[in-house]
Amino acid sequence: MSRVNKIKEKGMQVVFLICACISVIAVVYICKFIFQNAIPAINEIGFKSFVFGKVWKPKQEIFGIFPMIVSSIFVTLGAVIVGVPIGLMTAVFMSCYCPKNIYRIIKPLINLLSSVPSVIFGFFFLVFVVPIIQALTNTSGKGMLTASLLLGVMILPTIVSTAESSIRAVPQSYFEGSMALGATKEISIFKIVVPAAKSGIVAGVILGIGRAIGETMAVVMVVGNQPILPQGITSGVRTLTGNIVLEMAYASGLHRKALIATAAVLFVFILIINLCFAIVTRRKDA
Repeated sequence: MSRVNKIKEKGMQVVFLICACISVIAVVYICKFIFQNAIPAINEIGFKSFVFGKVWKPKQEIFGIFPMIVSSIFVTLGAVIVGVPIGLMTAVFMSCYCPKNIYRIIKPLINLLSSVPSVIFGFFFLVFVVPIIQALTNTSGKGMLTASLLLGVMILPTIVSTAESSIRAVPQSYFEGSMALGATKEISIFKIVVPAAKSGIVAGVILGIGRAIGETMAVVMVVGNQPILPQGITSGVRTLTGNIVLEMAYASGLHRKALIATAAVLFVFILIINLCFAIVTRRKDA
């Protein structure tokens, strides 16, 4: 290797190191800002009253976010129930069954779906899906069911792309060996190839859950935005992200601090989800 190439390599290493440090510093400062403002607010309101309180009335300085926590969990769970099976089956079809001429059409469409702004999804569901849910359930049409369907569609590109890449990364010898032993194509795919791609598929699911629980504007348009505990699958509710975006513009004082504390709870919630998935994956690998 020439001296010029060595200098270029060292220079790129420095650039990558700087980028990595900037990313870490950004995360640290975000965490510092959130928790620096959240902890005093939680201490002032009371941890139990804040996290497990069932009433959110900022004008009376009553800040209970338990309904928003439950709603966020239910809406995200609904999105996973809708999006994960469809996304996984689509990835299997594209990597194992899809003809090349059809793949050339489907792949760009999925990539295009991932680039559509979330507000467009929200507007589409508000105009087309909400009236259908309204007619079928005799409700307003805005609630957990509609939000779950919306988020299930929005996380599809992430799950499909990640799962497909993971399945294609599995050595072809796994599939060929299973077929040589007399297994059918379906058994070889779902019993050998898909389990071998498990880590990548789980990563895609985690990314999808992260997008689902962090989505705001689209969900606000169809979820009903009522800070109450869910009364049913079609009940209008409010998520943690929706609570922040709806009130941050005019919040001040303790109200504003409570919204920042809500962001801290959401941050911790996402960390717990990632930790649980990591533990489950390690146990299965062991």
